[in-house]
Amino acid sequence: MSAALTLNWKVAANRSGVRTSHIFRPLPVQRGFAAFALLLAPAAASPALAQTGAQGQADAIVLRPLSFFKVNDLDFGSIIASGSAGTVRIAPDGTRTRTGGATLVGNDGEPSRFAGLGTPNRQVNISLGSNSIWITGPGQRMRVRDFEIGSTPTATLSTAPTRFVIASALGNYNFPVGATLEVGANQAPGDYAGTFTITLNYL
Repeated sequence: MSAALTLNWKVAANRSGVRTSHIFRPLPVQRGFAAFALLLAPAAASPALAQTGAQGQADAIVLRPLSFFKVNDLDFGSIIASGSAGTVRIAPDGTRTRTGGATLVGNDGEPSRFAGLGTPNRQVNISLGSNSIWITGPGQRMRVRDFEIGSTPTATLSTAPTRFVIASALGNYNFPVGATLEVGANQAPGDYAGTFTITLNYL
């Protein structure tokens, strides 16, 4: 038996900040919300103190068997371009590095992440819809390539399926995907956006 699930992940860029919208509402997931109240009662010996209350929110994700969903999008963080082309790489562990004329600003940026629920020791194939994508905006489009999954050991994803085994005793999994962004010389400032497609096939 096999089950294939495909997701479109968003990646966006801004020359002085590569951003994504961190929207996650996967189809195979049911989300439940519960509100709870925290009441801070004064001591009985202190009648002058007023009782106060605060509300919080609890958030839960209920996974369906053989599910696969996006947790967050790919974010290359804040970047400043120059007269020379360069690259920015987000590793699966969140490490951000640069080459050439690209300058990193701040400590933002993160890999995309996804999770799901299969069965222990089940094999899955993971593949990309394309080995690289283009993100577009007000200036020259920028290429995103070398998508790397945070498996043990890490592996580069491609259109050819790569096989993995679910090692969790419960069958749940959660792992990141990083990539490399090519920043052009004198890249125009503004927002750049694009999507990439990833398919997971339960075997």
